[in-house]
Amino acid sequence: MDAISSDDLGVEVEGFYEGWMIWPPVPYSYDTPNDLGRSAPSPPDASHWLGTDDTTRDVLARVIYGFRLSILFALVVTIFASIIGILAGAIQGYFGGWLDLLFQRFLEVFSALPSLYVIIILTAILGRSFWLLVTLSIIFGWPALTGLIRAEFFRARNFEYVRAAQALGVNNWTIMMRHILPNAMVATLTFLPFIVTGAISTLAGLDFLGFGLPSSSPSLGELSQQAKLNLQSPHLGFTAFFVFTIMLSLLVFIFEGVRDAFDPRKVFS
Repeated sequence: MDAISSDDLGVEVEGFYEGWMIWPPVPYSYDTPNDLGRSAPSPPDASHWLGTDDTTRDVLARVIYGFRLSILFALVVTIFASIIGILAGAIQGYFGGWLDLLFQRFLEVFSALPSLYVIIILTAILGRSFWLLVTLSIIFGWPALTGLIRAEFFRARNFEYVRAAQALGVNNWTIMMRHILPNAMVATLTFLPFIVTGAISTLAGLDFLGFGLPSSSPSLGELSQQAKLNLQSPHLGFTAFFVFTIMLSLLVFIFEGVRDAFDPRKVFS
């Protein structure tokens, strides 16, 4: 019987067994520079499946991290902007009168602000950071849902079940949140995919213009900018295009399923 070498079984070092190591499919971080031995950006190969960018960083690693960052940004902005927009629209639609009139005039003035230019100016003054962009996107994003919620509450406030709850002495907050809002959720969820895709597009656009996340952050918009600056490397442009297409399509399909799940008129066989 042949002797088995230590290389076959691993090496025991200080009481621990050191065997083979299983590497991840992408053994690079989004900010890892690579010694390619050739000019960058480089085309896809066996080591870098989607090639490298103009600073020799792995494109696939930056796409994975950038995808996660874009989804996190979109979800945080959508959740908080929706909460503010739903509360504002509910108050307007339910109470109406002078409150609704003054709020509508305020929204008309606020919505007329050039939000993109304001965000660019503030990021140039305060610096580029993830949470600053999240805060600014929430501030300028909440009016998108207000008009829809206002219309739903304005329509539902005269329904018989609302009149009955008022006659029984139920307070206004309970009527708004427990009786009217669930019936307005279908229209709300129908609009949410547009807020999500709008947030991702805003982040990508700001990164493309150079006013978004810091340059070291993994960004799909920054990848698009590199594709524009390096037309001799088409793999960058194709990667950015397909990632945006697949990501936005998946988000729309997911929210359509969520909308159908919350639709009380939907009958599942």
